[in-house]
Amino acid sequence: MKGLLLLCLLILCEGQRSSACPHLCSCHGSQVDCSSRSFTSSSLPTSFPAGTTSLRLHNNRLTSLPNGLLDNLTSLRSISLHGNPWECDCGVLYLRAWLQHHPATLASHLGVNCSFPPGLRGRLVVYLTEKEILESCQYWYCDLALASQVCLFVFVVVQVVLLVALIVFLRRFERLTKEARRTTEESFTARESLRDNNYAPLKDSSI
Repeated sequence: MKGLLLLCLLILCEGQRSSACPHLCSCHGSQVDCSSRSFTSSSLPTSFPAGTTSLRLHNNRLTSLPNGLLDNLTSLRSISLHGNPWECDCGVLYLRAWLQHHPATLASHLGVNCSFPPGLRGRLVVYLTEKEILESCQYWYCDLALASQVCLFVFVVVQVVLLVALIVFLRRFERLTKEARRTTEESFTARESLRDNNYAPLKDSSI
């Protein structure tokens, strides 16, 4: 009985969560307005009410949409996506596929343009070919590989500098140790010599 009650509470809470208005957005009935909120791709709400019929995401700082973000919005009748700096690399594949599978009457394809890379700037996302996107991905991977090589080079240089510093320190420590040992031996020899000189008059007087 308790298990059934707990299950009902979980279902109720899940239903309330799915119908709740996303944080920082405004909702009027089934219309969700998340426009002009300075949302980025990482700060964008991860879900929207299941019954959303109109979704406004324009004039933000979106560079891509998380995979599957719009898949559960089966009641969606319109969506606005213009005014965002879309990056047309591998991350735009989901948005491109979603636009291609939905008519322009649902999502206005005009205004959904690439801002990056420079070679695709101004192009409509919906009309990009897979080859163009993959080529931009390769450039991104090349940049990442270059950055990795630079970081590796800096790491090796730092390790070499530390190794040289350690060698210099060990040699200096060895030299200081030898000097300290020699000073100690000289001091000990001087004390022995002084003691022998002090004993000499005593031996002569006893004779």
